[in-house]
Amino acid sequence: MTILSQAFNFASRRGILLRKKLLLTIQRTSPFCRAVLGLKSPSVLPSCATSIFPISSVLSISARQISSTMAAKTPFERLPTNVVPVNYDVTLKPSLKSFTFEGSETIQVTVVEPTKAISVNCIEIEVKSVQYQADGGSEITGTIEYKKENEIAVFTFPEQLPAGKGSLKLTFTGELNDRMKGFYRSKYTGPDGEDRYGAVTQFEPVISETDDSSDSSLKVVKYDKTPIMSTYLVAYVVGEYDCVEGKDENGVLVRVYTPVGKKEQGQFALDVAVKTLPFYNKYFNIAYPLPKIDLIAIADFSAAKQWVALVVGHELAHQWFGNLVTMEWWTHLWLNEGFASWIEYLCVDHCFPEFDIWTQFVNQDLGRALDLDALHTSHPIEVPVGSPDEVDEIFDVISYSKGASVIRMLHNYIGDEDFRKGMNSYLTKYAYKNTFTEDLWGSLREASGKPVDKVMTTWTKQMGFPVIKVTESQDGNNRVLKLSQEKFNADGKTVAGESSEWLVPITISTSDSPNTPVKSVLLEGPSMTVTLENVKPGAWVKLNSGSVGMYRVHYTSEMLDALTPAVRDKTLPPRDRLSLENDLFALARAGLASSVDVLKVTEGFINEDNYTVWSDLSLNLSKIAGMLQYTDGYEAYKVYERALFGPVAKSLGWEQKEGEGVLKSMLRELALVRLGRYGDPDIVAEARRRFADHCDGKAVLPADLRSPVYVTVLVNGDEDIFNKMLKLYDEADMQEEKDKVRSQDSTFVIAGVTGSVKGREMGWQFVKDNWTEIHKRYTGGFLLARLCKTFFKENTAPGAERSINQALENVHLNAAWMKNQSASVVTFLKDRPAA
Repeated sequence: MTILSQAFNFASRRGILLRKKLLLTIQRTSPFCRAVLGLKSPSVLPSCATSIFPISSVLSISARQISSTMAAKTPFERLPTNVVPVNYDVTLKPSLKSFTFEGSETIQVTVVEPTKAISVNCIEIEVKSVQYQADGGSEITGTIEYKKENEIAVFTFPEQLPAGKGSLKLTFTGELNDRMKGFYRSKYTGPDGEDRYGAVTQFEPVISETDDSSDSSLKVVKYDKTPIMSTYLVAYVVGEYDCVEGKDENGVLVRVYTPVGKKEQGQFALDVAVKTLPFYNKYFNIAYPLPKIDLIAIADFSAAKQWVALVVGHELAHQWFGNLVTMEWWTHLWLNEGFASWIEYLCVDHCFPEFDIWTQFVNQDLGRALDLDALHTSHPIEVPVGSPDEVDEIFDVISYSKGASVIRMLHNYIGDEDFRKGMNSYLTKYAYKNTFTEDLWGSLREASGKPVDKVMTTWTKQMGFPVIKVTESQDGNNRVLKLSQEKFNADGKTVAGESSEWLVPITISTSDSPNTPVKSVLLEGPSMTVTLENVKPGAWVKLNSGSVGMYRVHYTSEMLDALTPAVRDKTLPPRDRLSLENDLFALARAGLASSVDVLKVTEGFINEDNYTVWSDLSLNLSKIAGMLQYTDGYEAYKVYERALFGPVAKSLGWEQKEGEGVLKSMLRELALVRLGRYGDPDIVAEARRRFADHCDGKAVLPADLRSPVYVTVLVNGDEDIFNKMLKLYDEADMQEEKDKVRSQDSTFVIAGVTGSVKGREMGWQFVKDNWTEIHKRYTGGFLLARLCKTFFKENTAPGAERSINQALENVHLNAAWMKNQSASVVTFLKDRPAA
């Protein structure tokens, strides 16, 4: 067992509230930094990595009240500023047998004005004792009061604490929970095959490691004092780990820790980190300030290479944007997460151009942001944040993916050179300080000479985005476009009084210049006219070239007809092919286009060879497939899918070819899964053969074929197949094959059974029957928000209200589509010759 002891150095200016219970994970889609204590300024904070402070204790920040923008609640107060933390000296003693920890800490503080009480953030920590000693004074003992709704502990002393320096001393205990919150336990399998546990939440350089003089079974590990940083960055991991290490071109030591016996699995993350740090040094023109950096892969997570590269790129970006300069308050969360979620792609594209990562951005981030932000229950990027529950709710697609998308659009609008100048100015000016969103806009405006703050305010202060409607006419050799904007709503309905407008950077490409915009304009009002010179009759015109803009485009049928051949022959670039079909599906769902027409256009993708385009198309088709399961047209839909995916699967085959890139392998997996799910007889027969050989030990399935084979045999299988799958699980070693429901995986398993009508019914019934336990286990964490109306009126879920309302809105959207479009789609599918 280990006792951890460390000193932390802090300072502050404007202040930040960070509360305990941080999620230690490098899972990009997770709510990184749910927060920790209050500080006042020079703070450094990396959103994802981390961590928690044993007591989340901190003093600080602002005395102002913040009213919630969500359901009416008691006004939330930020921590007072009359006591400021300077340094933390923390000792922890975790037990991996009882899953508890005890600890103590001494906080060096400055009392700004005399007070009898000190408030700190505290959640799921039991403070056993508290004393205060002014420099040169005697020690006095305080009483402890908890304000659980605001996650605050108040220490009250029998006499006034004088202004000046002093020490606050605490002892406390807590639980190593199994909910991936705070200081939590992580289960893994040791080299001997036995279950083991670690305690997870990054540590600083070790300066000594000695036996505990009072207990020979304990080891005391001490760490060096940190630079000035935000308290919520502090994290630690207790467990058994191997390590691989290397140095970047500037001599910075980089280490990646992995479960014992798995260090080869950390090599790729190490390679990424060694390339990434120099990239950011050059991009920001500011050197990484520390001599080393550590990354740790805990047993709770596994991932493909591209995901690993993105996560490493995201987290290392926070060493500058988030740590060197920190947000002033959680209202500006997107400033950290949106930026890091954008620049991770820029970094990976630089280091691994073969990943075609920007096309994946359009699918994974831009597409998700457009879907969520079209709901009436969405929210602006900047949401006034008050209570801890509201902090949980804003860790969503809007903070990360929409934030990243508008940053990408801004970068394209002002150009890379001016963007880099502005970023260097911003990071230099506000180093070790706290900032507002407007501070970034000011630096970029000065560097570019463009109205950045005026443009971006329309994207961060109001929710939603526009649909750009375009019509065209020919004037000799010129094409005249008339553009107009209105708010796009997923249901196609405009809310009374809704008249949002955006300053929209618009790029336009043509068949003569498919990869480079021929025109870039800023739409500053409801409409405008644009003339494109030397565009001959019959040539296609595409708005949002490269899918850089955060908007959808509604073409006339004639313009769409001109674009369709460019989809079939792939002269339209991949990102533009993707955005074209994605916009069409969204317009059809909103009732602004015919789903039958969209399915006809989709048939033009039969020659598609880009993995990400297929992936996005698959997601959109799956939404229709899920609803058609409730009709008599589902079997005809399966035939449609088999005809669509058959050619690409046939061209790729089952076996990986020499020199084949990772994207081809991913496309093979996707195509085979689709055909297997929808009952292609040849695919089903081959999957069954390979599964039998795998189970019998004749031929082990390669990793990229496990998903196609497993999905196919399960969808088309019986109880015997299911039992064989469970046996494979019990014999599996890699975490990605072990999904037998650990506590933190429960919500994913529930969601995973909802791919069929029967599965949805079973999953929903399970949630209702087990709601008390589910709510108890995941309350206050992002996992709960992943899980209609009458049920949640009687069973509240604080921190997940917005997600519940968004889910309900999607239910209504599905019902509207079933009512208005399902019959015509079923008729189309049944009347197709192949059906």
